[in-house]
Amino acid sequence: MLILTIRTDKPESEIGLYDGLEEIAYETWLAHYELSETIHKKVSELLEQAGKTWHELNGVIVYKGPGSFTGLRIGIAFANTLAYSLDIPIIGSKEDEWIKNGIQKVLDKKNEKNIIPEYGAEVHITQSKK
Repeated sequence: MLILTIRTDKPESEIGLYDGLEEIAYETWLAHYELSETIHKKVSELLEQAGKTWHELNGVIVYKGPGSFTGLRIGIAFANTLAYSLDIPIIGSKEDEWIKNGIQKVLDKKNEKNIIPEYGAEVHITQSKK
């Protein structure tokens, strides 16, 4: 069972491919302000390196927080869209063992269908300087 993991709560983003609990590939990169431009490319490259395709994915695990407002929003929106478009389960996880626990839920045939970010505090949006 091919599972994609995504973590985008800080400037360094992480993605991984797992066959069940066995790690196939993992990448960390400094996404910071370019996350929305790089995440789909990085996942595509990771799949290609592993000799897999998007349609072979059987589940998505995404870290849901706490963390950066923009990073979580982009990563979770990407994960939700991917899971919906491929009609595969998605699990949001936030504990230290987020990957292991998330994969176990996918293996147990759980599906949360739509992940909501947990920022860890109230969202603080500043006024535009223009």
